[in-house]
Amino acid sequence: MARKGKLLIVGTSEIAAMAHQYFAYDSAYEPVAFAVDEDFLAEDSFEGLPVVGLSKVVDRFPPSEVTVFVAVGDGKLNRVRMALFARMEHLGYEFASYVSSKAFVWRDVKIGRNCFILEHNVLQPFVTIGDNVTLWSGNHIGHRSVVEDHVFMSSHVVISGFCTVGARSFIGVNAATANGVTIAEDNFIAMSASVQASTEADGVYKGVPAERQKVSAKRFCRVRE
Repeated sequence: MARKGKLLIVGTSEIAAMAHQYFAYDSAYEPVAFAVDEDFLAEDSFEGLPVVGLSKVVDRFPPSEVTVFVAVGDGKLNRVRMALFARMEHLGYEFASYVSSKAFVWRDVKIGRNCFILEHNVLQPFVTIGDNVTLWSGNHIGHRSVVEDHVFMSSHVVISGFCTVGARSFIGVNAATANGVTIAEDNFIAMSASVQASTEADGVYKGVPAERQKVSAKRFCRVRE
């Protein structure tokens, strides 16, 4: 596979280590370094590559020389990843997305920037995936559904056709939605929840059928805004 560019990975967590593996061995990008905020700069190398503080990243790896991937999880209802995405965008970087060669992605699917789409995901016709979205392994995104920006979807989630998943939402393992459901923004959908009707913003939903819990999703995930 011909290389098309050098890649700077933001983060040094397990997700960053996995991103390094996937990009290095199943993409056209060549990872060359990692970057973290100075408060988390505990070592000068990670996965055999240099680690640079974000305050120095433009000098060491300018936007004209590398593409960026923000490899961060769902912390604080995806706000940590969202903030780093915005920070790197402000610095002028372009973003890479990873789509596994073992995913099924129909020809007209639209995928945004800084997405991480792992093996055995199925993305049917007319699906739209926003920016900064993570789809862990084995999910089904039904026809004409929309996944908005900064969503984190764990494994074996079923999103039926004509659905919308609102911005910054988290969906747990084995959760499912009925056809035409809208998951509102800032939702936390618990593991194995069955979402049979559209939800309200800033909600925690669990159960079969899924019911809204008393705590807000932002409070549940310790979000301060």
